[in-house]
Amino acid sequence: MGLHPLEFSECYLDSPTFRDKVKSHEAELDKTNRFIKELYKDGKNLMNATKQLSMAQRKFAQCLGEFKFEYIGDAKTDDEKCIDESLQEFSAFLRNLEDQRELMMQNITETLMKPLEKFRKEQLGAAKAERKRYEKETEKYYSSLEKLLNMSAKKKEPQLQEADVQVDSNRDHFQDLSLEYVCKLQEIQERKKFECVEPMLAFFQTVFTFYHQGYELANDFDHYKRALQINIQNTRSRFEATRSEVYELMKRTKDTPQEHRQTSPISSEGYLYVQEKRPPPFGSSWVKRYCTFVKEQKILHMVTFDHKSGGKTGETESVMLKSCLRKLTDTLDRRFCLDLEITDRPGIVLTVQALSEDDHKFWIHAMGGKEPIHYLRTYSKERGIDAQLDDIGLSFVKNSINAIEKRGINDQGLYRVVGVSSKVQKLLCLMIDEKSNDLDLSVCEDWDVKTITSALKLYLRSLPEPLMTYGLYKEFIIPAKSGSPEPRLQAIHCLVHKLPERNRLVLGLLMKHLATVAAHSKQNLMTVANLGVVFGPTLMRPEEETVAAIMDLKFQNIVVEILIEQHEKIFGDIPSECPSATAFSAPTRQSKKLGRQNRPLAVYNPQALDIQTVSVGSESAPPPAPDEASLGSNDSVSSSHSSGTPPQKAKNPHDTSHATPSPDSPGMCSAMALWTISATSGTPLVSPSRAPRGVTDGEQAEESVSQQKAKAVYPCEAEHDSELSFQAGAIFQNVSVSREPGWLEGVLEGKKGLIPENYVEML
Repeated sequence: MGLHPLEFSECYLDSPTFRDKVKSHEAELDKTNRFIKELYKDGKNLMNATKQLSMAQRKFAQCLGEFKFEYIGDAKTDDEKCIDESLQEFSAFLRNLEDQRELMMQNITETLMKPLEKFRKEQLGAAKAERKRYEKETEKYYSSLEKLLNMSAKKKEPQLQEADVQVDSNRDHFQDLSLEYVCKLQEIQERKKFECVEPMLAFFQTVFTFYHQGYELANDFDHYKRALQINIQNTRSRFEATRSEVYELMKRTKDTPQEHRQTSPISSEGYLYVQEKRPPPFGSSWVKRYCTFVKEQKILHMVTFDHKSGGKTGETESVMLKSCLRKLTDTLDRRFCLDLEITDRPGIVLTVQALSEDDHKFWIHAMGGKEPIHYLRTYSKERGIDAQLDDIGLSFVKNSINAIEKRGINDQGLYRVVGVSSKVQKLLCLMIDEKSNDLDLSVCEDWDVKTITSALKLYLRSLPEPLMTYGLYKEFIIPAKSGSPEPRLQAIHCLVHKLPERNRLVLGLLMKHLATVAAHSKQNLMTVANLGVVFGPTLMRPEEETVAAIMDLKFQNIVVEILIEQHEKIFGDIPSECPSATAFSAPTRQSKKLGRQNRPLAVYNPQALDIQTVSVGSESAPPPAPDEASLGSNDSVSSSHSSGTPPQKAKNPHDTSHATPSPDSPGMCSAMALWTISATSGTPLVSPSRAPRGVTDGEQAEESVSQQKAKAVYPCEAEHDSELSFQAGAIFQNVSVSREPGWLEGVLEGKKGLIPENYVEML
C-alpha cells in the first residue's frame, strides 16, 4: 500500500496517527533525495566515462586517418586505392559519430542532470526547510501550552487572560503552518512523479536519437562498406594468385639460382673481391665490391659496399677492360680468381676473386673468357604440347567454349576448379592433333567440364607467345595503372586492335564467352573480378619472370576485367583515335623508365657516376615484323609540343631505311619522334630528308646534339648515382645522346650524368 493521504482536518487534531503519516511522507522524500543524489553522481561518472571513450575514439580515428599503406610497384589498382582510402573513411565515420556523441552529452546535461539537480534543490530543499519550521513551531506551541496548563489558578486574571491569548496565537500559527506543510508534502509527492521521470524520458530520447543517428550514419556508410568488401575480396583473390606465383618463382630460383641470376644481354652484376696492393711491407688486402660489367662498352663499375655497416663506403670506380685471364692457384693461393687487364692503365693487372666456382665461370663468360657457359635464364614452357595459334587451335577454342556454355555454364567455380593434370594434357594433345581434332566436346560425356576448362587454359598458356603478345605487354599495363576510366578504356581499345588478326579474333571469342560466364555469376560464383584473376596471367605474361613482374599481376587482372566488361565496344568497333602515352601521367619517374623497359638491348648502368663514351660501331637493326611495325604511336611530336606534355620514346627507333611510310602513318610518327630530340624544342635537329642511308638513328641523334646546351623544363630528383638532380631552369653543358634510350648525358655544376630526355628542351 502507498502513502496515506494527509487530511487538513487532521492538522487540528495532530493525532499520533497523523504524525506517523507525516513521518512516512518525510521518509519518502528523504529516500527520493538520496536517490537523486546517487543518480546525479552516477550520471556524472557516466558523462566522464563517455568523455574518455570519446577522446579514445577520436584518438583512434586520428591514428587511422594519419596512416597510409605503402604498396609494391609504381601504381595502385582501383581496389588498392579504395582500400588505401578506407582508413580515412573509417576515421571520418568515427569522427562524425563522436560529434554526435558530444552533442548527446550536451543534451544529457541540459535535459537530465540540470533538471534533477534543480528539483532536488528547489523542491526537496524547500520541503526540508518547511520541515524544520514545522518541528520548531510544534515545539514552541506545545511548550507554551504546557506552560499555560502548569500556571497556577491563583494568578491574577489579567495574567491568565494574557497567557490564554498567547497560547491561542501560537496554536493558530502552528495550525496554519501545519496546513501549509501538509500541503507542501503532498504537492512534492505528486510533483516528483513527472519532475523526476520527465528528465529520464528526455535522457532516453537523447540516447535513442544518438543511436538513430548512428543507424543513419551506418546506412549512409553501407554503400561504401559493400564496395569496400568487394575491393577487399578482389585484392585477396589477386594476393592469392600473386603469392602462388611468387612462391613458384622462389622455388625455381632455389633449384637453379644461376639461371635466375639477375642479368641481361648487355650487363652482368654481382660481388667480387678485389685485390688492393699496398707498398711493402704491408702486402695486399681483399675488398668486397659490387661490380657491374657493361659488355658492349667493356666497362666495369665497382663500388665498395659493407653489409655490416649497411651502406657504401666509397665512390664508384669505373675501369675499361682489355682482357680477362683465369688466375691459376700456383701463382696465388686463392681459388676462383681472375686477372683483369685494364685499357686505361697500361701494365696494371687487377686481380679479382669470385664467390664460388659457378660464379667464377659466370664472370669468365661475361667478361669474354675462354670458358663460356650458358648462364642466361631460360623460360619455362609446358612440356610435350605443341600449341599453336593456327586453325586447329582456333577450332579447339570454339569447340571448348561451345561445350562449356552448353554443359557447365552454371557450374560453381567454373575455371577455378581444375581438372586432373594427366586428363587435361591428354585432352589437349588429342584436340590439337590434326588426325583426331573432330571430337565435339559439347556432346561427349567422356570429358567433364572442369577438364575442358583446364585444357583451354593450358592451351592458352602453352602458346609460344601470350595471346596479348610480349611486345604489347607493357603498353597494356600502363593504362591499367591510370585512375581515369575513359582514357584507360580508349587505350586498351586501341591496343587490342594493334594485336595480330588471329590473336584479336581468339581474344574476342574468349572475352565474349567470359562475359557470358560472368552473366551467370549468381549460379557459378564467377564474377568479372574472379575471371580477371584466373585469366590475367594466362593471357598476359612478361618476357622475364621477376618479383616486379609478378606484382603487375593485379594490373593484368584489371586489363582482363575491362576486356570482359567492354568486349562489345572493344571488339565491335574500330577505334577512331588513340590517347597518347602522356595522357596517363605528366613527366614522372615512370615516363623516364619506359625507354629502358621497351628497349632490352639498351645500356643502363645504375652504378656509374661517370659514364665514359666509347665509340662502338653500330649495326643496323633488322626490319621489324609486321605485328611489331604497328606499335608506333599515333600522336605526332607537334601535338605533344602543343599540349605542353613531354612525349614518350618511340617503340621501334632502329629502322627508317627499309620502308618509307607516309607522313600520316604510325611508323612515320615514330620516325619523327626520333628525329626530334626534344619535343619541347619544336624543331627537328636532323631533317629526315638528309638522313644518310646506312647510318642509324642513334648515330644521327648523337652527332646532332653533341656539345649542345639544354634547359630543364621540369625538376627531377636522381634515383641512381648515374643520374643528375636538378631544378626547373637548370642549364646543362656538353649535352649528348646517351646509349640509354630516353636519356641524354650532360654536365651540371661540374658533374656529368644522365638526364631524362623529356624533362629538358634543347637550346
